[in-house]
Amino acid sequence: MMPEPTTPDAIRLALHGVGCRFGKVTAVDDVTLELRAGEFVSLLGPSGCGKTTTLRMIAGFIHPTAGTIAMDGEVLSSPSGSQPPQRRNMSMIFQSYAIWPHMTVAQNVAFGVKLRGLNAATVKQKVERILDIVRLRHLAERYPATLSGGQQQRVALARAMVVEPRVLLLDEPLSNLDASLREEMRFEIRRLHDEFRMTSIYVTHDQAEAMVTSHRIAVMNHGRVEQVGTPYAIYNNPKTRFVAGFIGRTNLLEGKAQGRVIRFDGFAADTTLFAFAAELDGDATLSVRPQSIGLAGAAPAPVAGRRMWSIEGTVTQRAYLGEFWDYIVAPLGGNMPLRVSAPPAVDFDVGARVWMSIDPTQVVHVT
Repeated sequence: MMPEPTTPDAIRLALHGVGCRFGKVTAVDDVTLELRAGEFVSLLGPSGCGKTTTLRMIAGFIHPTAGTIAMDGEVLSSPSGSQPPQRRNMSMIFQSYAIWPHMTVAQNVAFGVKLRGLNAATVKQKVERILDIVRLRHLAERYPATLSGGQQQRVALARAMVVEPRVLLLDEPLSNLDASLREEMRFEIRRLHDEFRMTSIYVTHDQAEAMVTSHRIAVMNHGRVEQVGTPYAIYNNPKTRFVAGFIGRTNLLEGKAQGRVIRFDGFAADTTLFAFAAELDGDATLSVRPQSIGLAGAAPAPVAGRRMWSIEGTVTQRAYLGEFWDYIVAPLGGNMPLRVSAPPAVDFDVGARVWMSIDPTQVVHVT
């Protein structure tokens, strides 16, 4: 099996204004998303945000009530009609793996290839190659009940990929695995994607899975896509409060900007510290990641050519988590505590007076 040839900017899958209503409930609302050939995109969001409904519309199991879904320029789904799943040249991997318990590993993997009418020698060759790639050749004659969860997931991946689909759909495929296996399988899924470069859509509520596996992430909330971008861009430059809070940990600082000053509860900042100063007028929310805040026992000394935002406060809580200290620091005279992640050597007791130093370039204005 060879990776399919791709054109750098070729659009493999396009969702334009896609919506889905169940009675009076809007499950998906005006989703527009394009995937390039060979791209891996995750739909990330909490339960009930519409990500699985979107995936099932792409697969053809649910019909959209608005918009269109097209593959390679051909419309597959619209309110006026949809192609059935079996005609879409897609493979889907479910949460439950859906492998047949009465078939061996090799028989499970061969099932879809046989349906395409290939001769026995070709089927055998394809099955052996994919089992080598997913590292299951030595288990070819075993039955699913004798396999671990990770091995069963590899069987599901092999069966989905051996038929060489145009689009691979994955619906929270790691949700049934324990934490260590999930971590291992994240990298396995990305390794297999890099091997075959199949256009892939991955549904998950786990941000670590999305960040490890994806070229881009579409963050969904209440049926809508709030932001689409690379894992780095989504994490470091969130556009909305929801994205900032859902992807990793953050401090959301509610303030009011007036002229050159933005005032918070108990502290303030010069708006000219920030590259987005022109956006600040009236009520504003800033996002500051805990690891972007430095902690010291004294006011930081000025550094030529570098401007810092410094806030004095008191440590109110702390927890040692091995790789870092997790502090809660209350600015003096206010009730807006900040969470700070500090290296193990930065050790302050509860009640200690400290200074927080924030690099303005690490602060993001969110809506």
